Amino acid sequence: MVLAGVPRWADENVLVGFDTADDAGVYKLTPELALVQTVDFFTPIVDDPYTYGAIAAANALSDVYAMGGRPISALTILAWPPKQDPRDLEEILKGGAEKMHEAGCTILGGHSVADDEIKFGYAVTGTVHPSRIKANSGARPGDALVFTKRIGTGVISTALKRGIARQADVAASIASMLTLNRAVCEEMLRYQVHGCTDVTGFGLIGHAREMALASHVTLEIAVDELQYLPGAVEYARAGAIPGGLNNNREFAACVVETQRQLPPEIEALLYDPQTSGGLLISLPESDAAKFTGGYRLGRVLPRAEKAIRLI
Repeated sequence: MVLAGVPRWADENVLVGFDTADDAGVYKLTPELALVQTVDFFTPIVDDPYTYGAIAAANALSDVYAMGGRPISALTILAWPPKQDPRDLEEILKGGAEKMHEAGCTILGGHSVADDEIKFGYAVTGTVHPSRIKANSGARPGDALVFTKRIGTGVISTALKRGIARQADVAASIASMLTLNRAVCEEMLRYQVHGCTDVTGFGLIGHAREMALASHVTLEIAVDELQYLPGAVEYARAGAIPGGLNNNREFAACVVETQRQLPPEIEALLYDPQTSGGLLISLPESDAAKFTGGYRLGRVLPRAEKAIRLI
């Protein structure tokens, strides 16, 4: 691991650092106030510049919501080809700005560099009460697992690039990516949530792995309960597999125990890299029964040989 060789110094105000591969860092300012800080950017995944900018904003904001925080400010990160049409850039910035405004998050400025490949995103700062942080390390045996979005954005994006995706399926995927996790964050703060992570680039299994390892538990996922975006299963069956999916599988499959044979397309989608994905939440059974912003996906078990069990 590269990070193992990076020097680090103790700071009692660091409440969440990079040791547990959490969604964001948390730094305590006072006994009543802590900062949540995160950064995310990526290359275009849709054709429309405005929509790309808005998705990039929603994706960056998600890490703050996953920690139980409220985003307050953002800095823009941009890599831009000098010969690219500046009207496209205007639309990207406009889409991002309007999504940030929807979240009540103020853009303070940013930084740009010349690059042959477009990249866009944000560094986002939020606030949270130090006692209300929802880290990925708090899942407890006996908890239920709830997930708040359908999966398949990576496969659908790949199908779009290959020219085989139906317009309605692309529209449904875009609508999901544009949906802020603000409402489900606000709802989970009404319950005794023990752990939370947002499911993005590492896919469902990759992020579940991080929660399981950080919490020293095993997550049991009921595969038949997982919900997919329209067309995702079909496109996965047709071979629209993003490169990141295979990377995720190579990274995380070693911690997975499978109780039954899964269809290849379903197994693949478990590792599909998501953009602006849902929140995976660990909370008591009694609260899970009342939670309306997601669906039951499994349960938390005492740590077994493998960190993830698929049933």
